[in-house]
Amino acid sequence: MMKKIGFLFIIGILFRLANAQEKVWNLEDCIRYAVDHNPQRAKQEAMNKIYRQDQREALGGFLPTLNASTDAYMNFGRGIDPVTNTYISTNTFYNDYGANTSMNIFDGLSQIYRAKMARVNRLKGENNLRDTKDQLALQTMEVYFNVLYYKGTIEIAKQQLEESEANLKKTQRMEELGLKSVPDLTEIIAKEAEDRLALTKQMNLFETEMIKLKTKMNYPVTADFSVADYDSISLIGKTNESALTIYQNAIAVLPRLQASANTVKAAEMQYKVARGSLFPRLSLVAGMSTNFSRMMDNSSYEPFSEQFKNRRGTYVGFVLNIPIFSGFSRSAEMKRSKQRLIMAQCDNEDLSRQVYSDIEQAIADVNGLADESLYAQKRTESMVAAHRVNVRKYEEGLIDALELSTSANRLLNSRVEELYTRLKYQLKYKLLNYYKGETSWIYN
Repeated sequence: MMKKIGFLFIIGILFRLANAQEKVWNLEDCIRYAVDHNPQRAKQEAMNKIYRQDQREALGGFLPTLNASTDAYMNFGRGIDPVTNTYISTNTFYNDYGANTSMNIFDGLSQIYRAKMARVNRLKGENNLRDTKDQLALQTMEVYFNVLYYKGTIEIAKQQLEESEANLKKTQRMEELGLKSVPDLTEIIAKEAEDRLALTKQMNLFETEMIKLKTKMNYPVTADFSVADYDSISLIGKTNESALTIYQNAIAVLPRLQASANTVKAAEMQYKVARGSLFPRLSLVAGMSTNFSRMMDNSSYEPFSEQFKNRRGTYVGFVLNIPIFSGFSRSAEMKRSKQRLIMAQCDNEDLSRQVYSDIEQAIADVNGLADESLYAQKRTESMVAAHRVNVRKYEEGLIDALELSTSANRLLNSRVEELYTRLKYQLKYKLLNYYKGETSWIYN
């Protein structure tokens, strides 16, 4: 019975492994895998944990500090008798205890701005994590569409080769019957070889893009991998939205812009922290101390508990620290922070301008590719009809093999162009949706 159960268990594992190998990956699957297994995501998540600890530390700066200390030491030779407060010539053992606390009252508001900066950095880290995922998704999507393109060109090249092989067989038979000349046969043979070479090139390019896709996904390069077939959905059409409308929406949803804005805020908080270091600092301090001692000449001494109680003292007070001169370190740090703030503002402005330009370009690409794809489709339909006529003309001897090859090549180029414009349109449309905050992929 146990052998049967073990056999069934092994069969189940092999069946699951076979299903895993036969998995066909669509765009969302590739993006999800790429985001989950990319080291850049893990690196940013680790950075976000550091930001959270920084914020926790900054908030802890508002709380009082508490310290306890103790020490024990021997004094050899002349020393002070803790009872009579006179000098004696004997070895003495000392044991001190103390506890103190301090709380910042005023430090030029540096601690407040330090806490705000830590919070902004934490938010910036969350934005950077989202942007890291989005950039991985966009990069994976671009490579995925390249894979679909070459997968489509392979199918087109196969159809072209099948037609060339069929024409070659017909021409060979017609040449044997004297209906076609040797130059025609030679031209058809060359066309068949050309189409075979074209198919080989497209297969090699497809393999290259598959390697790029696996690399982008951090997927094992040697493992089996297959993508879903090209989805020839109808075009959605042009967009009537303006770049300004999409950009205004992108400011609220695009993590890259939000991270840049938070970088400016963090730089501003850092400048205020540095400026606050120029102000006096006022702190409240309090503490308690006691000690125990005995002479090591075997003389009598008070017990530890009595000394610990009787010698106990407490204190409370204020400490005012006024910075006067520290080698220009405070003023230099404030000036450096000011320049970092200016640099962050410039970077944010450049990024905003670049995103707006990218949105304008995406709108132009979508509208232009919509027209190109429509015209490419109509051209392909016309080319298919024209090529069928040319094939009949060739069979009837009205055109030669060179004209037939030219017609076939024109049809091939038209099909490839239609495939390219359709896939390019879908890629740009998804990119435009990303700027609008509408994405088709979902990841953790």
